[in-house]
Amino acid sequence: MRAFLFPGQGSQAVGMGSGLAEASAAARDVFGEVDEALNQHLFKLMREGPEDELKLTENAQPAIMAHALAVFAALTKEGGVDLRKAAQFVAGHSLGEYSALRAAGSLGLANTAKLLKIRGKAMQAAVPVGVGAMAALLGADLELAKKIAAAAAESQVCEIANDNDPSQVVLSGHASAIERAIGLAKEMGAKRAVQLPVSAPFHCSLMQPAADAMADALSYEVVEAPVVPLFANVTAEPTSDPDTIRGQLVEQVTGMVRWRESIANMAAAGVEEFIELGGKVLGPMVKRIAPDAKVTSAVTVEDIEALAKEIH
Repeated sequence: MRAFLFPGQGSQAVGMGSGLAEASAAARDVFGEVDEALNQHLFKLMREGPEDELKLTENAQPAIMAHALAVFAALTKEGGVDLRKAAQFVAGHSLGEYSALRAAGSLGLANTAKLLKIRGKAMQAAVPVGVGAMAALLGADLELAKKIAAAAAESQVCEIANDNDPSQVVLSGHASAIERAIGLAKEMGAKRAVQLPVSAPFHCSLMQPAADAMADALSYEVVEAPVVPLFANVTAEPTSDPDTIRGQLVEQVTGMVRWRESIANMAAAGVEEFIELGGKVLGPMVKRIAPDAKVTSAVTVEDIEALAKEIH
């Protein structure tokens, strides 16, 4: 069994998608449709930068989605791969869940781009710059991370944002609480703690205004049943019900990304091969969760061609 995975924030880089767009008409169509939907030269920004503008949450989120779906379009339209036959599940890390749902036919491409633009803006606006922060705990599992978060909170918000793999958990909350967590991490048993270069504290209760904005935006959205089930971030379980998916996309803004459990549960369900489309961020996490699984990343045209041959 096989699952297709879609990366989240942090996988953006200036130059992303340019080689792909030169080689693939299907990829070019994706970039063009996203630009048109957003009324923005997003692909130019992806190709040429500047990097600080690309890194802005409202640009990074639709850019990462556009890149992943350009890879998916090249694989399916030109590589002849049919998702229904090729994979049993899809999953995405945080914003990657939108890419996964688009790939599985739940959302239209233009609407996915618009939703991620709204999501990025709302997340950025939810907390003033400098008030919130995030930190990765390395060499810490979920239980240890919970203890560190509880010790650091001191009546502020300090919560688990991402349970990424058995050795990496991300905390999110008030900047001073995150600073305390970084200070406590080593003495409490983590290998080290690193503050992340993000502009807002994602996946914690401080993001409630952004969750409200997404509840409003998604209430107007037609969500179809995906052609293969989505393993949802907030439950680490498969779902195909449109109303459930809509609700989970709202919960996901403030909720923990249960990535470690999602991969472990897919492996337990019989998934032996995980394919990451449009990034090389998730593969190493997957290997730490399911060491026996086969992990493939497709980013370049060469990757896509090799993958299409293998899947057929």
